[in-house]
Amino acid sequence: MELAYYSDYAVRLVNTEEPARGKDTLTSVEAVRDLFGGNASAARRATDADVTRFRSVRGRLRAVFEAADKGDETLAVDLLNSLLLEFPVSPQISGHDFRDDDGRPLWHMHLADHPSNATAGYAAIAAMGLAFHLTEYGVDRLGLCEAAPCRNAYLDTSTNRSRRYCSDRCATRANVAAYRARKRLEADRSDRTGLAADSTQRASANGER
Repeated sequence: MELAYYSDYAVRLVNTEEPARGKDTLTSVEAVRDLFGGNASAARRATDADVTRFRSVRGRLRAVFEAADKGDETLAVDLLNSLLLEFPVSPQISGHDFRDDDGRPLWHMHLADHPSNATAGYAAIAAMGLAFHLTEYGVDRLGLCEAAPCRNAYLDTSTNRSRRYCSDRCATRANVAAYRARKRLEADRSDRTGLAADSTQRASANGER
């Protein structure tokens, strides 16, 4: 498994909140456990105390995306490094779950965390995954959705670094809004042109008299 895969942990956590819309789904221990996906053993470690701790880590991860979105590469790296120092992991070679045709393990890299609580474990994996993604693809591959007021985090894996939205839904919504704005602008220009033409015609008629 590529270690950059773990960067999705960061995106999932950041997107539990939509500040501009006043939405926050990270309100219970069940919501915390859902973030772990299929990692049931890690999810079982979560307690009510992790809700507040997860929110704190979420704010710090969002700050990384915000810095990257503003083009402040150094700040994004500094913020991420502070998380890596606070929440360390141990890379390990693993062969579980994956076998070749002869039944031998398909060895791959795995991030093993040694947490004191569920938040520490999740934060360690999210930060390390985001760090691998950043160093492999570049800081400009970390973005925040441009379809206001969304601002969800996303990871740009497009071949031409062209991604601007967190989802197809937001991309469609933004395109429709842009199309309507163009149509309104064209209509306004047409109205102004028509009024100008009318004024010219009236002035010409008055001059002939």
